[in-house]
Amino acid sequence: MRPTAWDFRNQLSVILNTARNSGKPYIDVESDNLHKQVGQHSNSNHRTPICREVMLRMMRSGDSILKEHDESLMIRYVLVVTATPWS
Repeated sequence: MRPTAWDFRNQLSVILNTARNSGKPYIDVESDNLHKQVGQHSNSNHRTPICREVMLRMMRSGDSILKEHDESLMIRYVLVVTATPWS
């Protein structure tokens, strides 16, 4: 069965939560690796646009695109939110 947007979103959430729970301040996620973890090699381009769209939609303020080349995408997701003086 081909992966869906939900599959990519679910796996990316697992990656982000695992890194956050490990105390990492950020994590760099590459679309090729996300493809592999979902169970489909990145050479299968028919799901690449869905993977990229999910990765981009899950970006928040402070996140940044580190690499965008052809079908490959790498995003740095910032996991640690700095506290404000009044919090």
